[in-house]
Amino acid sequence: MHRPSLFLVTAALIALSGCSAGASSASPSPSHSCVSVTEDEVAALFDRWNDSLATKDPAKVVDNYAEKSFLLPTLSNTPRDTREEKEDYFEHFLKNEPTGVVDERFIDIDCDSALDTGLYTFTYGTTGKKVKARYTFTYEYIDGDWKITSHHSSQMPEG
Repeated sequence: MHRPSLFLVTAALIALSGCSAGASSASPSPSHSCVSVTEDEVAALFDRWNDSLATKDPAKVVDNYAEKSFLLPTLSNTPRDTREEKEDYFEHFLKNEPTGVVDERFIDIDCDSALDTGLYTFTYGTTGKKVKARYTFTYEYIDGDWKITSHHSSQMPEG
């Protein structure tokens, strides 16, 4: 009785799945075409997020985030990876009535993902206080919409 080698079985399964051996999970299959996005459209994702802050509704802000996403917020030492934890953070942050403005940015675009990183300034509507911070947003195109998959923000350490 002839038994196929493990190598041949594995190669056959890979061929049937449309993947190539050694390809990373981030690489699109040959039949997948990447969603086209421009730097201006990626920049507009920040505007969408910033506009959601103006609603003062934590749930609307968190709607910008993918279900599987990670937030390292400016004003908390606690990382947030669940929807509830993110809503808790924004419930407190939104009390300041923040409005953000990007001061400087770098955008990098890949297949179905994008990075927007730079410096922004928040002005608190309640006090007029300005907070300068560094930020990084990573986005992924999920189910027909761009979602935040990670967001890191940290207050500038030098005045």
